This record gives sequence, structure tokens and C-alpha cells, in this order.
Amino acid sequence: MNKHFVGDTAVLLGRSLRHIARSPDTIITTAIMPIAFMLLFVYVFGGAIETGSDSYVNYLLPGILIITIASGISYTAFRLFLDLKGGIFERFQSMPIARSAVLWAHVLTSLVANLISIVVVIGVALIMGFRTGAGVSGWLAVAGILVLFTLALTWIAVIPGLTAKTLDGASAFSYPLIFLPFVSSAFVPTESMPGPVRAFAEHQPVTSIVNAIRDLFTQQPVGADIWIALAWCAGILVLAYLFANVTYRRTIS
Repeated sequence: MNKHFVGDTAVLLGRSLRHIARSPDTIITTAIMPIAFMLLFVYVFGGAIETGSDSYVNYLLPGILIITIASGISYTAFRLFLDLKGGIFERFQSMPIARSAVLWAHVLTSLVANLISIVVVIGVALIMGFRTGAGVSGWLAVAGILVLFTLALTWIAVIPGLTAKTLDGASAFSYPLIFLPFVSSAFVPTESMPGPVRAFAEHQPVTSIVNAIRDLFTQQPVGADIWIALAWCAGILVLAYLFANVTYRRTIS
């Protein structure tokens, strides 16, 4: 059964990746908005924001990477919605294909596409002056956090992709996720925020994730932030995976 699932997932993943290769504008569009935010904040607002960091792009980049992922996962819901309304799911049901392979193919496609977008954004950040002393282990830890976060948000995206009534509704859910980093430590220290806003910012998942990535890039002790970040990502991933699979079974039954 495992071999059957892996083989089916690989075939369907190849199908999805070919679609992306034929329309690279998906990845370009995903990367444009985070890059625009990065240019705006570094070159327009950066001089007026006090972060205690030598370079604002160094401080900013972890939050920009979170925005990149949040904007990219909307395409998972978009592609799922199109497949569902286009009758692809019914066609797959009539074939000897592992049912879960269909969802996993979309999720892994999102992971690949988002990793490419992240590489593009980091490349632009390097041009803008981003520098890090992180070694291989630090970069691997950052990559692990980003992969886990991408998987968590992608499984969330599966739910509206299967339940939305319109194409706009399928992708609109990502808008709150994109703006969540703005109420976190991504752009300014939380200490500068008023009481209620600061309380929310310090206890939402983006802040711990951003702080952990920032500490890894600057080779600072990560402390509890990395464990809080991993707990948030793992918790969201498990819950989203369970709800997505329940929704999928109801949709195709």
C-alpha cells in the first residue's frame, strides 16, 4: 500500500509541477509582493524604524519569508478548487489511485513552489545587503522551520480549496495570513507597540517563528523561541491535516 501511495503521489506531483513549469508566473507573482514589501520597508521606512540591528534588511527578512509562504499557499486552494470543479477528482476516483495521493501531490507542489519563491526572495535580499554568519546547521534549522510552516499553512489551504463556492473565495482566505506578520515582531520590536497590540503580537505564532529565524541568522542563542515556533507549526499542521482529510472524505463521498 505504501509503495502504491508513493508511486501515485509522485505521478500526480509530476503533473502539478508540469503545470507550474508551463506557467512560471505563479511563482513570479508569489515572490513579487514580498519583494515589494521588502523594498518599501528597507528603502522608504527603514531609516525611521529603530530595531537595534545594524541592517534593517537583516531584521526584516524573516518576516518577509513568512509573507512569501502565506501568499504562496493561496495557489494551493486555487489549484484544488479548479481540479474539483473541473471533474478531475471524479476521474481519479474511477482509477486505481490512492485517494490521499491527490491531496499530497497538491501539498508537495506547494512546498516546492514556495521553496523556489523563498530562494528568489533571499537572492534579492542578498543584493539589498542581507548578510548572515549562520553556518550550515543554522541554515538547515531555518529551512526546517520554513518547511514545517509551509506544510502547516498548505494543509489549511486545502480546506477552502475543497469547500469554497467561488474561485475568489478559495484564495481569499490567505489575506489574513499575509497581514498577520504586520502585528508581530517581523517589522518592529513588540516593545514599541501599545499594550493590547503587544500582548497579541507576543503570543501569536508568527512572532516566535520570526524571532527563532532571526536568532539563527545572527548566530544568537535561540532560547525558547525555537521550541515555541516548532510547537505552533506542529500543532497547526496536525489539526489542519486532520480537518483537511475529513473535509476531503466528505467532499468525494
